[in-house]
Amino acid sequence: MGEKMGLAVWTHDQAGPYQTKPQAGANWQPIGQPTRQPTEYIRNGTAKMLTLFHPATGHVCVRGVTHCPNAVLHPWLKRHLTQILADLPEPFPQLDPASQRQLWTQWQVGLTLRFTLPKVLPPLRMLLVLDNLAGHKTPDFVLWLVAHGIMPLYTPLSGSWLNMAESIQKILVGRALAGQQPQSTDEIIQWLEAVACHWNQAPTAFEWGGKRATRRDRSRQRRHALAGSGAWVRRAVRRTKIEKWQRSYQMTH
Repeated sequence: MGEKMGLAVWTHDQAGPYQTKPQAGANWQPIGQPTRQPTEYIRNGTAKMLTLFHPATGHVCVRGVTHCPNAVLHPWLKRHLTQILADLPEPFPQLDPASQRQLWTQWQVGLTLRFTLPKVLPPLRMLLVLDNLAGHKTPDFVLWLVAHGIMPLYTPLSGSWLNMAESIQKILVGRALAGQQPQSTDEIIQWLEAVACHWNQAPTAFEWGGKRATRRDRSRQRRHALAGSGAWVRRAVRRTKIEKWQRSYQMTH
């Protein structure tokens, strides 16, 4: 609904940690000759992935880190959100204070986690879907979001599947780490960011497809479900060559 009303809808999530160990993944191997990975490996730390995702276009911003406290997460989010806002069209015409407040508060209806809006509100320009991490609810960060016209929407407890950023994370992590054995956190970070850069060259838009929408449209159009959320795509995400070979081998045997 946000995109239809002229608001940019972005989602954010953190994924990880990912260890420097052999990663499981699909690959093509003859029957009886599975891929063998070493049982011993050196623990060289872990890496995490910060993700900012725009479902309407499929564009994703990714940064690999070894840790993500507020001192790392908040500056990264502010930098990217400021750049996104600069590229958006001009905000809605200035409304009277009562109408402006109503435009903001309507997005809090039905939410279990709400916060008190400031007395003076700027034009609403973006909706940002977040999870319930304590760092996302710090007063300084929330006030910064509101001051820039961004409404944070927190997913409810045990309802992380509402955040479509999890879907893109599973796709990117699978392409970057499946079947690999990274030797350092720098390798993990480099692979994750490289895969995200490649994805942005031909992104796939996501559309919301919860249970009701799936039952309603099942007979009218073909949908391709995504793991990790209720999102779906009209065009199937292309398989890697290894997945194609594996499927071909299974069909012929």
